[in-house]
Amino acid sequence: MGQTEVQALRGVTMDVRRGEFVAIMGPSGSGKSTLMHLLGCLDRPTTGEYIIDGTAIAGLSDESLSRLRNRKVGFVFQAFNLIPQLTILENVEIPLVYMGLERSKRRELSLEMLQRVKLGHRPDHRPTELSGGENQRAAIARAFVTNPDIILADEPTGNLDSKTGREIMMILRDLNHQGKTIILVTHEIDKAQWADRIIQMQDGRIVREIDGEKKDYLRYIMRDTPPA
Repeated sequence: MGQTEVQALRGVTMDVRRGEFVAIMGPSGSGKSTLMHLLGCLDRPTTGEYIIDGTAIAGLSDESLSRLRNRKVGFVFQAFNLIPQLTILENVEIPLVYMGLERSKRRELSLEMLQRVKLGHRPDHRPTELSGGENQRAAIARAFVTNPDIILADEPTGNLDSKTGREIMMILRDLNHQGKTIILVTHEIDKAQWADRIIQMQDGRIVREIDGEKKDYLRYIMRDTPPA
């Protein structure tokens, strides 16, 4: 920021196991979005090392990094990030276009994914013709259409009502039960409690890790108040 150096992350060390459901929590400015960008290979660490499925990303070319990201990682964002001029089906097809799949195969896989998120009856609708929950389900279909190992979900329920938010969390949990690794960034305690493990960040550092057996204490821990 001008002449001021801002250290977004400070000595973060963590492991995520294959098939795990991890939630990352923290206030604005805690570094959780930067961490998400690193985990998704959108950014490279200035120091340290990030290894994804045995591959260290530091030495990869931009092209190799893009291929790794396209093959291994699916992204779900709070703002959906769907292209309004395209139909839902065409939006879901986009990652497959980058993979070089022929049109008929792209359509087949995309329709299958829309069926799985209960949007098979609306492939020709555009994002502006769907509800927020339907748009987020389409975004999940797009993230999963390449069959990635990892789904990174950045505040996926932030723009949704509680009922729709729960439906989205159920889809993510079902994907996790199918063996997919889910990494969720959220500020909502009730959403974090869906995860196997919760990582709390503050000022660019990991300050706590809470495993599944201790999730009942999360509301106390997040207030820095020990349970009775």
